[in-house]
Amino acid sequence: MSRQCEICGKTPLKAAKLTFSHKQIVHRQAPNLQTVKVCENGTVKKIKVCTSCLKAGKVQKVL
Repeated sequence: MSRQCEICGKTPLKAAKLTFSHKQIVHRQAPNLQTVKVCENGTVKKIKVCTSCLKAGKVQKVL
């Protein structure tokens, strides 16, 4: 499975750091993904969800 939110589709970004000598260091910024148990169509499933979707209430957790 890839590092992608299954609700909103958020994926890693490319970002650049600038040093004092103006060298660009390109690195990845991965989204903050959490594995959550979700009830979908009557079955319990584990999916990867970003924390912004969890805060917004787009996912209903199963206890």
